[in-house]
Order: sequence, then C-alpha cells, then structure tokens
Amino acid sequence: MIAAAALCGLAAQAGGILTNTNQSAAFLRMVARGASQEIDAVYSNPAGTAFMPEGWQLSATIQSVYQTRNIESTFALYPEGTRTYEGKASVPALPSVYAAYKKGSWGINGFFGIVGGGGKASFDDGLPMFDSKVMASLYAQSHGTITPDKYDINSSVSGRQYIYGAQLGASYRINKHLGVFAGGRMAYFSGNYSGYVEAKLKAADQTLLNLELDCDQSGWGITPILGINYNVAGLTLAAKYEFKTSLNIANKTEKNSDPDGALADFKDGVNTPSDIPSMLSVAVGYKFTPRLRATLEYHFYDDKHAGMAHIDGGTEGKEKALTHGTSEFLAGAEFDINKLITVSAGVQRTDYGLSDGFQTNTAFSCDSWSVGLGAALNLSSKVKLNVGYFWTMYDDYTKSVAASATGGYNGTTMAGKDVYSRTNKVFGVGVDYKF
Repeated sequence: MIAAAALCGLAAQAGGILTNTNQSAAFLRMVARGASQEIDAVYSNPAGTAFMPEGWQLSATIQSVYQTRNIESTFALYPEGTRTYEGKASVPALPSVYAAYKKGSWGINGFFGIVGGGGKASFDDGLPMFDSKVMASLYAQSHGTITPDKYDINSSVSGRQYIYGAQLGASYRINKHLGVFAGGRMAYFSGNYSGYVEAKLKAADQTLLNLELDCDQSGWGITPILGINYNVAGLTLAAKYEFKTSLNIANKTEKNSDPDGALADFKDGVNTPSDIPSMLSVAVGYKFTPRLRATLEYHFYDDKHAGMAHIDGGTEGKEKALTHGTSEFLAGAEFDINKLITVSAGVQRTDYGLSDGFQTNTAFSCDSWSVGLGAALNLSSKVKLNVGYFWTMYDDYTKSVAASATGGYNGTTMAGKDVYSRTNKVFGVGVDYKF
C-alpha cells in the first residue's frame, strides 16, 4: 500500500544540521566563545587552554531546552483544507562537564556532553506525510468512493536522538604568543524512532490500515580535532578544525509491520549513513579595556560531504540536496560591572543550504537568528557561577509541491504545501571551579 512508505521518513541523520554548539552556560550568555581562554575553551577554543593558569580546573553546566516544530499542511483531500501538526521537543536536563590541567607549557583537558541531537520530539497527531498518503491511497483504491469523511485516521510519531561526545586532548604553549592543540572526541549515537498509523471506517468499524514501527538505532565514530591560538596586545586569533566523523547507524527493530517492503530501511540490522560533518571555527577576540571584551566568530559545517540517509528511498543521500554547507556568524561581548559581576550578550545567525529536496516532515531545518544574554558571578577566587538564556527566532520554510502523475505531494500525485516553523528556548546554569 502507498501509505506504508510514510514511516520511511523516520531515518536518522547527524551533521551540522544537528550539531550542538551550546555546550556551556558561558556560551548561552555570550554566544561567541571561540576566543575564550577560560575552562569552556576546552570545547570552543581548545588551543586557548595553553594560556590557562597552572593547576586543575573543573566546570559543569546543566541546560534546559524546550522546542516546538510545527508543520502547516495544505492538501486537497483535507476536509478543512489546511491542518496544523504540532511537534514538541524538550530536554529538562542537558549536562556537560569540563576538566583541564596545566603544568608549564603543557596541558591536558577533556569534555563530555551531548554534541548532536538531544531530546525527544513527538507529534501526537501524526504528520502530514501519514494522513495525505493514507487519504490518497484509500481514495484511489476505492475509485473515489472512500473519502476522508467516511473514516478516522489515528497516528502518532516520535523520535529520540542523542550523540554523546567524550573528548580528550593536549595543548602546548610554544611561546608567550602561540599555543596549539591536538585531540579527539568519541561520538556515540543512540536513538529510537516509533510510530503507528491506523485508519478505520466510521460506520462498520473496519480497519483499513494498520502500520507499526519501533526501532532503536546506535553507532559510534571518532572525531580528530586540531586547534591554534595566537595572542598579542589584547588581541586573540583562534581556530579549531574538527574532521568528519564517519558514522553508520545500525537498526535494532522491535516492531516493523512491513520489514521486506516499504519499511525495509528499518529492518533489523540495516545500517544508515549518518556522518557528523567536518567543522571549521575561526574567531577574533579583543580586550578593549580591562573590563570590556568582545569576540567575532565564524563556523562552517561541510554538510554536503557528510553521508546522510537516502532521499525518499533513492540512491543519493540527503546531503546532495543541500545547496551549500552550514554557515554561522557569531558576535558577543562581556563587561565587568565590578569584581563580582560580569554581564554579557551575543547574537548568532545560522544559514543552512536548505532546499525542498532536503526538507521532510521528520527532519526539517529553518534558518535562524539567536540571541543570548546572562551574567557571570565571581563567588570567590576559585568559584564562578554562569547563568545564561538563549532564544532562537526561526525563518519559516515553505515547500510547495505541484501535482504530478509520478510524484506530487508525499507521493500522492496531488498538489500540496508544507510550511515549516520552529521555536527554541534554552536556559542554563554552570559552575567553574579552580583548585
């Protein structure tokens, strides 16, 4: 049945599209941390750790993340014409931990956090790709006698994705101006994708369609990381390069109503390419006065060369549909009000190379502007408290599909339109400790 293909869009992927850069409360409050030489530099500017004070430093952050992912769908067979499908995702407690030790010119440091994905997204009323396929299939098979007013569709879909990252590396201060870093990060992917679609006639209570899926996915890979940091007269120039992480995600499937047909991608043991792309970060930081500091930063994720799931069961990965890799532009500043309180704010612009071929109901992105603000409190010479709030404003993405005898909206041959929208709010608290 045509409707069975609806569940195929649940395949997982990782990449710049999903890479998390909000790894500390310091990032939430200032955004641009690529020139940092504090403990959060372990992730944002690892070569900057070469200029940290001698001894041990530790840091821990807890973030609460709340998102919505909505789709406004227009399709000819909807009795009301347009429907809104609401998706919710949340992570009440997203942890990250840093540790660094410095002795002379050498330093070692490590990091643990959620470097991609993070959380569970649920569409309790299903998705347009479910409803439209079911409606079109039943309408075609009955030669127009079974219309949407004669049956009920019950559907639900949810996905969970976490990419855990454990990083370890070493920094070396070549001289008073120049520091370098080399290290690596192990990434472990854990996810689950589940859903069902059921259609029943209202009058006879006859089941017309019943699909189920419950699939766990897992995989791991290694990310080599290099960094460089140069300081002179209040100016910091820093760069970090993360190599591509090759990931193949293996299925462990508990339920699959059509493992040898439309749901073959979720057959037990099947592998899906889900690479994390290479990433370049460059930053310029400047200390205008002893109390005022600012940073400009740029990130590039080479998504087009990171293997992803195939497009609608084809032979090409979704990365081929992107027009370019992801670019992020960041700016932030912080000001010491006094010895106790530092206030900060920042902004980030994220530009994906989106296209209609890339966007799907189960994996869509939207270009965005983000604003962060917050404060750091120096509770003592050894303890600093960071508090930050990060809010993202997304551009809606409209995908219109014309009628086609060989395609159309979700393969129904009819015309249709999806308007994708998202929201994102993050609050975080972190504690830095110097021994």
